[in-house]
Amino acid sequence: MNQDNYSSDPPMGQDPLVLLKTLELLWTKQELGKLKEEIRRGFARLEDPLAGLLAMLESSSDWKGRGHSLGYCITTELQLWIKAHPAVPQAAILSIKLKLQLDQDVEKMCTPLLLQDKANLVEEYVAEYPELQRKLLQTLDMWCNPSFNIRDITRPYQGLSKYKPEKFNHRVLSKLVFRLLERFNVDSALCPNVINQRHLRTLKYLFYKRFVEKTMTEENWADHIQSTVGDNRWLQEQLVQSLLRHCDARGAARWAQRCCVPPEMLPQAVAEELQKLHIQDRVEEVTKAGNYEASRKKDYYQLPIPRENIHFLQTWEEMLQCWEKVLQPGQVVGVDMEWKPSFGMVGKPRVALLQLALKDEVFLLDLPQLLEQAEAEGEKEKLPHFIQMLYSDATITKLGYGMSGDLSSLAATCSALKDTEKQMQGVVDLLAVDKQLQWGKDSRKVDGLSPEHSHKERGVRQPEKGLSLLVQHVLGKPLDKTEQLSNWEKRPLREEQILYAASDAYCLLEIYERLCKDPESFGLSSDLTDSLVGKQSKKPRAKKQLNKQEAPSPSGQECQGPRTEPSRPPASISPQEFSVVCDNMLQGLGRYLRCLGVDVRLLDNEDDHRKAAEIARQEGRVILTSGLPYQTLRSQVGEGRCFSVNCSEKAKEQALQVLKHFNVQVSLGDIFSRCQVCNCNKYLKVSREGMKQLVESSKASGEHSAGCLGSQSCSVTVPDCDTAQPGCAPHSEQAEAMEQCRAAAVLAGDTVLQVTAIPLGVLDRAELTDFYCCTCCGKVFWEGSHFGRIVSQFQDVLVASGDTQSIYELS
Repeated sequence: MNQDNYSSDPPMGQDPLVLLKTLELLWTKQELGKLKEEIRRGFARLEDPLAGLLAMLESSSDWKGRGHSLGYCITTELQLWIKAHPAVPQAAILSIKLKLQLDQDVEKMCTPLLLQDKANLVEEYVAEYPELQRKLLQTLDMWCNPSFNIRDITRPYQGLSKYKPEKFNHRVLSKLVFRLLERFNVDSALCPNVINQRHLRTLKYLFYKRFVEKTMTEENWADHIQSTVGDNRWLQEQLVQSLLRHCDARGAARWAQRCCVPPEMLPQAVAEELQKLHIQDRVEEVTKAGNYEASRKKDYYQLPIPRENIHFLQTWEEMLQCWEKVLQPGQVVGVDMEWKPSFGMVGKPRVALLQLALKDEVFLLDLPQLLEQAEAEGEKEKLPHFIQMLYSDATITKLGYGMSGDLSSLAATCSALKDTEKQMQGVVDLLAVDKQLQWGKDSRKVDGLSPEHSHKERGVRQPEKGLSLLVQHVLGKPLDKTEQLSNWEKRPLREEQILYAASDAYCLLEIYERLCKDPESFGLSSDLTDSLVGKQSKKPRAKKQLNKQEAPSPSGQECQGPRTEPSRPPASISPQEFSVVCDNMLQGLGRYLRCLGVDVRLLDNEDDHRKAAEIARQEGRVILTSGLPYQTLRSQVGEGRCFSVNCSEKAKEQALQVLKHFNVQVSLGDIFSRCQVCNCNKYLKVSREGMKQLVESSKASGEHSAGCLGSQSCSVTVPDCDTAQPGCAPHSEQAEAMEQCRAAAVLAGDTVLQVTAIPLGVLDRAELTDFYCCTCCGKVFWEGSHFGRIVSQFQDVLVASGDTQSIYELS
């Protein structure tokens, strides 16, 4: 049954197999001139050139090999057709399938695709060709130069179909460049314009944090400025200009000195001040800063343990003490990690410091140093072994806040730890608990700063958030986050960094203890103690309640409620029993599932991700999403009602992943049992003769597929259908009733049948005896080759059906 969409444009639906027969006849007669002309004209008439080409090649016995063959002639002429139609997305798809990219101009092929918002297709176009990747990146980088006029590129394509110039700007192109750099592992030096602009945005952000917000310490700020600017002359010029906007000449000179700006780049006034600077200026500044930090202590959370109980570990001899104390049954450990801020640069952050807090002491593990030492000694598995033992031990309670992000960075730091999240037991993610806390509206407005620290002193006061807000609500004072954006890779760590890192891990212990002692006062259930603390070893299933994500393919299960054993597969269900809502980045997945009979709601591109949770709650659907929205959506629905698919997979593989995870059993009778346009599962069966009458009557009355809704009303009542399959719902009396309407193209409820979208040649095909009309949107379908393609793609998940007949023929 053909499920392709048709518009009201003049029909172009040339049957590829009919075209093939014509070409074979011309090939046999060796009329090569007519053959080439017919190939080009035929491709222009094909509604889907890619599907048409594949159908022809599959049905032709003379297409493999090069040289003197019909298949080779077809593909050769196709290359010429592609070069003449570079703005057609099908041309790019065909090029990818036939691997023709190296013979084409990458800029000419990709520019129209980007203007049609088809960046994913551009990525696939260059995916297998490093040379094309570099050419594309250099072209995109040139367009990202601030002096480059984007309109020079877009002007020739203004008449392009689905033209979206708003998607073609420096910001969007810059994001694409970074995505391509990361995906193809290309040296970022190839794109200096994009890199410089990203560094410039980082500079602006750092100046805002230091001089407007005033929430970044002098040491942190200087470290980041130096690592951002480096020896780049252009960025040094930008730094000097920013300094002059935020400081007087003396202040600009002091910072220029600290940031190693060459004196010859400074304006004369700043250069003169630079010569006058003396060491006492620096001493005075440090003393002033120290006094200011001391006055702030009473306003923020303070470590309740002495400084000598904080241990910075860089050798394996020191690690043995930590190992023996941490890996004790019944131990409660606060875990946190720090890494150098990336400020949006390419790649995942690598952990520079791992903090483990016990009741009486805190261990700070210098991860890069420990890994380097272990590798030098030929025992690089020692540290991963220790970390894996800690996370997989169900008798040790591990506390964290946003553990999934920490473990992702840990895996990027040491590949041996990539499966840690799947194996972890006995963990409590306080981020999940934080979402359950029911704070009153007034308590959200609490500001832990004392009156003397006004906005004038601190700059623009930012509201507390994340762990700092949780600490404020539970323990009374927020965390001091001024060291959060430190350069954690620089050694030695400053004293302020050591205290900050220890506080971040230790506060988890105090929060956990306070919540377990009096959960009801924080709006939590009274059984919090039983479900979270100390009993993991006796009740192994309870300890998993706070896992962020437990299976290789996350099923979105929350921290509340019982969990099913991972080894026990869910009971099998049919597609009719399975209803989902697909996030707006998974529309391809949704269409595949619809093909297989699943009840699918699709979010529109402009919809907020949170709408998926609203639909799921109201209609009892499972949410299908991927990436960052998963963490937000999974907390808004019940256990197991949110599933994250692999966004790097193609839609077909995503569909297979969903079907297998939820054990959905698909039979032949389920395929195309739902309308691919509107998701309706009820069809009206109309004979070929009846459909001809409808088409002729529609033309005579001037009625179109979206035409006059009330011009002719048909009183046909469409009965319900249990299986919602086109072949079973409409009985003969329905077709007769339809014919009795004397070619009326409007059903009860003013549903207009889209009869004018049917190509005339289809109605003349003798093998087509019936047509199937969606009773909701009026779309008309008929039996075709699309069914066979779907069956071949999903044959691994199809189950045997009890039906002895099928309206479909797989030839």
